[in-house]
Amino acid sequence: MGNKVTIIEYPKCSTCKAAIKSLKAKGNEVTTRDIVNDTPTAKELKELLEISGMDIKKLFNTSGEVYRELGLKDKLASMSEKEKLNLLSQHGMLIKRPIVTDGKQVTVGYKEDLYEQAWGGHE
Repeated sequence: MGNKVTIIEYPKCSTCKAAIKSLKAKGNEVTTRDIVNDTPTAKELKELLEISGMDIKKLFNTSGEVYRELGLKDKLASMSEKEKLNLLSQHGMLIKRPIVTDGKQVTVGYKEDLYEQAWGGHE
């Protein structure tokens, strides 16, 4: 039996679809959340960072259109964590996806070996 996980994803994203398929194949009970229509709040994003221990920069979709449009490559370094969290919570497409959590651990992005380690093989 797998975990009960929530995946914060973009329904049209092929990587997100592959991630959901992988999670289900590993026996996880998956709840989906649309990253655009139900964007995580700054508080939720901060909690995800605290659980994961990762740097906030890992939450940014640096290859996305919004990231480029806002010129964030040059601006992020001078922004506070609070400013970054607020920005992410206002623009769902700025957030690297998919984000998966069970409340105890968090993964960002999709790599099969990472998913195997985090979300698979817990029979």
